Amino acid sequence: MAVWLIIMFVVLIVLLLMGYPVAFTLGAVALVFGSLFLGLDHFTLLPLRIWGIMTNFTLIAVPLFVFMGVVLDRSGLAEELLETMGKLCGRLNGGLALSIVMVGAMLAATTGVVGATVVTMGIIALPTMLRHNYSAPLATGTIAASGTLGQIIPPSIILILLGDGMGVPVGRLFMGAVIPGFMLVLLFAAYIIIYSWYKPDAAPAPDISVSEFSYMDSFATLLPPLILILAVLGSIFFGIASPTESAAVGAIGALMLAAIHKKLTLVNLKDAMQQTTKLTSMVFMILIGATAFGLVFRGMGGDSLVLEVMSDLPGGMWGFLCISMLLIFILGFFLDFLQICFIVIPILAPIANQFDIDLLWFTVLIAINLQTSFLTPPFGFSLFYLKAVAPPEVRIQDIYKGIMPFVFLQIVTMIIIILIPDLVTGLPDLLDSIHGL
Repeated sequence: MAVWLIIMFVVLIVLLLMGYPVAFTLGAVALVFGSLFLGLDHFTLLPLRIWGIMTNFTLIAVPLFVFMGVVLDRSGLAEELLETMGKLCGRLNGGLALSIVMVGAMLAATTGVVGATVVTMGIIALPTMLRHNYSAPLATGTIAASGTLGQIIPPSIILILLGDGMGVPVGRLFMGAVIPGFMLVLLFAAYIIIYSWYKPDAAPAPDISVSEFSYMDSFATLLPPLILILAVLGSIFFGIASPTESAAVGAIGALMLAAIHKKLTLVNLKDAMQQTTKLTSMVFMILIGATAFGLVFRGMGGDSLVLEVMSDLPGGMWGFLCISMLLIFILGFFLDFLQICFIVIPILAPIANQFDIDLLWFTVLIAINLQTSFLTPPFGFSLFYLKAVAPPEVRIQDIYKGIMPFVFLQIVTMIIIILIPDLVTGLPDLLDSIHGL
């Protein structure tokens, strides 16, 4: 049975790499191997599992946050933020790249849609950076990496899905991800400052006249998204609303911002609703397929086999931690974050429980690790998004070269969090003590 389990997993990976749809591949592989080794009666549990997914109150936050992100993308918020931050930081060496990181962080805390963020910044900011003689690797690497911040900075869709899969309250997970997300922003900014100081010709300061700059205009542009961030995350952190309820607040806030920008048209609203339906349907279909796969995997004794193998690793808990992080990182070269999340997490979660690992800390580590899957070639989605909108003179080699330092910084962040778990657990514990929990 152990051999057939390995064959099942290999068949799944091969079919995914061949380009077959994730949800139906997971379901088909589960159906074939489950029928052969467990019988069709084993699938009588599947409708109950699917019903549990469909009635999960926490997962209602997924379509609401997706809708919020799509509406904000249509509202022109990214363009205004890029223009404002460009004026605030642009007069420094590397200032335009710094502004990209800041805007990426703000968009992460509002929209959280990686593809939309990378494409928008690639269309608007990349030509400007190249026109001001920025090196192509620095410009493309900054945009691609900053666009992925939405994976770790709340409210993040992947954090909701990971929290549900790992059994960690999403509110605590959002709080635990704040400091690591802020660390990533600081490390990205520090790298750009050091690189610009070391190679000023690669990131020159453009000429921006004083007449083009106004602090009042900048404040007026930055205030609405900051209020939205405070409304969404503040309502969770201070116990006013659950993550699902705060997602509804965010959706309403996004509609209000779109109305302020005069972009709340019937066409945009219809488009946002269609995109939300498509993205949400994709996520839930994958989740159902992964549930079927997990049912068969456990039925064939896969969880016991993996636990036995992991328990025999040298180093115990630390051996398991290193192997699991390495496995997720390697899979990120070939699979996207949703595939890894729904295939690997159900296998790792019970083993982490067996080792008495803090699941909040472990989940944030996984989230940062999954973030690298957007940047690692050959199948990093941020690289594809950026190449699709980049000027012809930007080569894919420039993008690959540009993202390497940022992938390294993400790995450094993971190592720091492994060494100092309080960076994840400290803020949730503090807020729990304030609330008397």
